[in-house]
Amino acid sequence: MKGTQVVENNMPDQEELSFEDFRSIIISDYKIAYESRQASLLGRKEVLTGKAKFGIFGDGKEVAQLAMAKAFMAGDWRSGYYRDQTFMLASGMLTMPEFFAQLYANTDIDADPASGGRQMNCHFATRLLDEDGDWMDLTSLKNSSSDISPTGGQMGRLVGLALASKMYRNNPALKSLNKFSVGGNEVAFGTIGNASTSEGIFFEAINAAGVLQIPMAVSIWDDAYGISVPAEYQTTKQDISEILKGFQRDEMGEGYEIFKVRGWDYPGLCETYERAIKICRDKHIPVMIHVTEMTQPQGHSTSGSHERYKNKARIDWENEFDCMLQMRKWMIESAVATDEELIELENTAKSYIKNCQRKAWADFNAKMKMELEVAAGLIEETGNNELVAEARVLLSSPEPSRKDVISLVRQAARTLRKDNSDAKDKLLNWYRSQHESNFDRYNSKLFTGSADSPLNIQVIAPEYDGDAKAVDGREILNSCFEANFIRDARVIAFGEDVGAIGDVNQGFAGLQLKFGKIRIFDTGIREMTIVGQGIGLAMRGLKPIAEIQYLDYLLYALNILSDDLATLSYRTKGRQKAPLIIRTRGHRLEGIWHSGSPMGVIINALQGMHVCVPRNMTQAAGMYNTLLRGDEPALVIECLNGYRLKETLPSNIGEFTVPLGIAEIVREGSDVTIVSYGSTLRIVQEAAEELEQMGISVEIVDPQTLMPFDLQSLSVRSLSKTNKLLVVAEDIPGGSSAFLMQQILEIQNGYQYLDGKPRTLTAKAHRAPYGSDGDYFTKPSLDDIIEIVYEMMNDSNPGKFPGLY
Repeated sequence: MKGTQVVENNMPDQEELSFEDFRSIIISDYKIAYESRQASLLGRKEVLTGKAKFGIFGDGKEVAQLAMAKAFMAGDWRSGYYRDQTFMLASGMLTMPEFFAQLYANTDIDADPASGGRQMNCHFATRLLDEDGDWMDLTSLKNSSSDISPTGGQMGRLVGLALASKMYRNNPALKSLNKFSVGGNEVAFGTIGNASTSEGIFFEAINAAGVLQIPMAVSIWDDAYGISVPAEYQTTKQDISEILKGFQRDEMGEGYEIFKVRGWDYPGLCETYERAIKICRDKHIPVMIHVTEMTQPQGHSTSGSHERYKNKARIDWENEFDCMLQMRKWMIESAVATDEELIELENTAKSYIKNCQRKAWADFNAKMKMELEVAAGLIEETGNNELVAEARVLLSSPEPSRKDVISLVRQAARTLRKDNSDAKDKLLNWYRSQHESNFDRYNSKLFTGSADSPLNIQVIAPEYDGDAKAVDGREILNSCFEANFIRDARVIAFGEDVGAIGDVNQGFAGLQLKFGKIRIFDTGIREMTIVGQGIGLAMRGLKPIAEIQYLDYLLYALNILSDDLATLSYRTKGRQKAPLIIRTRGHRLEGIWHSGSPMGVIINALQGMHVCVPRNMTQAAGMYNTLLRGDEPALVIECLNGYRLKETLPSNIGEFTVPLGIAEIVREGSDVTIVSYGSTLRIVQEAAEELEQMGISVEIVDPQTLMPFDLQSLSVRSLSKTNKLLVVAEDIPGGSSAFLMQQILEIQNGYQYLDGKPRTLTAKAHRAPYGSDGDYFTKPSLDDIIEIVYEMMNDSNPGKFPGLY
């Protein structure tokens, strides 16, 4: 095939259908689409009346999504866009009561199975995990990965979901994983708005899928606007499929099949999706369906009206070519239905949607009112007239919120702070129980916390033969990875330079030859998509290690890591997971772009991921062994200057584990506690030797992981002995050092043991300039550590430790 395929008004294949069957299918489709439109219209009203806080809907996109749903099969995947409600309804992955429950932020996971009230409306997901956090049989289900609001962010994950099908088809060792694939026949469906195709991640992902030749079907909903910004400011030639023609397959075979079809053309859409998805599924060829001439009758969202930025001619056109009106007109002209039949259907649909909305609102309010009644009754028992009056006012409110109820009880606790009564105790006991319930509703499941959590993996110590040899640190990692590739066929690794040369520091050297390109492979320079495809692969039951070449380059993928991977368990309330391991290296080297240690950024952005900071490659290997047996995402940052340092090779290299969140005292001492990690820890150890000669005994604590941090409070136990605390980190001032200080002094209550000011030693507030001198004058040095510790001793005992300068 050559050129973009434009599909005109061709009737769907009726060979095996009677006209009555054909008619019944079309009327059913129209019913679903009409109900979806009414839900959009009513949903907007609910926001504008204050019952819901925000609304973003799929009106104007209904007919195309009916066609897409016809091609979507059990085992398939969606990575989509917050306009896909009609597709979700038509494919059976969403019910109308669930639609309204999410609109109202119902925290009952059964009412809103996509997010338990945590996501804005039209952010969809299906359950991939059972209540214990174990995988369900995903081949028997239609699957939707959890949506995110950042436009285009779903594209990286989409690549991985599709790549998994290729792996399941081409790797016989994965056949036993029958919960995840049937011969790799699953298609990954992606949807995106035309304006969002301006995002860099869109181009990254499109290019990656073309290179990989995977069963990925991208639908572009083109309504010619991105909020108020028209296509002329969004896209060259105002036509995304026109400028992507170079991706169209030719005689050489590689590339995309690109289709173009109008969003109001029901029969053309049905034929397009049938043809496109058959090619995608059977031949594992990516396809792109550019759906043009779509409308957005209510504008972008409830934040404003589209009449502000669309002229009269555009609005008149949208009114005429509304896909619902055009489908209705075609049905009447084709004798599929009469106007009278459709009016009756439409009236029934309106009543049904209104009933769904009312019931969802009643269900949402019922628990609130019940909680209010209990709280008000307990407040009545206190006999405090002021509180009782406020409770009665709240009882008369037609729409009390949980915030109102809990705030009233907390106010009561303050008002009754000097009272001693059974009534007060009952009220506070009720509040405590609600506190636990509300934590579950609003704060739980940052991690899945299943039996397979890496925090639950058995700790196995490294073992050493009597003649164990010292090898380069990179050989430790290489042996660890090889052992895990042998042990588990699900383990795969990829990234820039990972395959042919075994990564720039040789951790994977020679492994591609042993295990093949299907398991260890190179990627292009596209950090967002490297991470995104890792997420998709992990969601389909594999154990990916996605490499970002240097820690500085992690910033190129931070949006995908933060918005998608780190929030996945939380935003689905533990019903989806992606046990992806991000491997990188950093901290110390020469130059601005290879010496970064942005740990403060990472700590702030990646809550929901484990962050591992091993001091050497043996510790790193033990962490990989732990994580590859677990089911939660993690970032492992290896020490860039440690690959050629000698370490002793454990005999159980693929079996020993390093527990996450368990700190280690690497040197005992009595005068000062130093907490440090990664590359600076080695310098701290060297400094401790010289300080010992100066009569200062240093205790060194290596947290090993920053998230979680020191679960056994080893740091504060050390501090209770030394009474002095120094945190050494390569991040900027107030970065990871501030986090560590807060954990030790506030969370672990270390403040009570201090006999002097706690100190931090960090890098300067800029990146390290090039050269060894640049490193010395920017990052914590041996001299810096010795002098700051000595200064701390001078502060407490100047007679014994006179000033140096």
